[in-house]
Amino acid sequence: MATKQPVHRQQGAATRTKLLQAGKQVLAERGYHAARVDDVVSVAQVSHGSFYLYFPNKEALILELARECAQELGAMTEALGEISADASGREALRAWLTEFLALYRSYGVVVRAWVENQFNNAELTQLGLDSFASIAEALMERMSRSHPEDGPLRVVALVSMMERFTSLIVNQDLGPDDLVLDTAATVIHRGFFAGVPA
Repeated sequence: MATKQPVHRQQGAATRTKLLQAGKQVLAERGYHAARVDDVVSVAQVSHGSFYLYFPNKEALILELARECAQELGAMTEALGEISADASGREALRAWLTEFLALYRSYGVVVRAWVENQFNNAELTQLGLDSFASIAEALMERMSRSHPEDGPLRVVALVSMMERFTSLIVNQDLGPDDLVLDTAATVIHRGFFAGVPA
């Protein structure tokens, strides 16, 4: 039988979650360098003391968000199935892109900071490098059948394109998600997984 957590622990977990959510919002609105603890506590509607109870500084909050993002990216990468050259491969890719879009909506500011190398923190930078290396390796394995000769260059192009395109979907009105994801899946599948053109 599960035991109930004491009320103060439940409240503490809720406060910490509020701070992390507020951190995501502030980072998305202001960017990594301009975000301040004052902004986070204002959005979370908690005191500075509450913030410092859970995080010693802004970087610690961002590090926790980066860890969450890296963990989710890792799980997504492990779950990526075969991307065959046929329609089922396109559908598998589309399903994965849908998950990547959801993750980007939640952690886009972390992903952008990784891609643009904005962090002056070795652990934050390494989390990004490791996360994208895992994605690249998984995609490379799936591309190697159709494009064995230039896989490394193709995977760099693919990962870069996915990140930028997803950023545009999140930050611009490109149309309904289903239409945009269908188009992205088709273009990526044809260009990277459907075999060498004749």
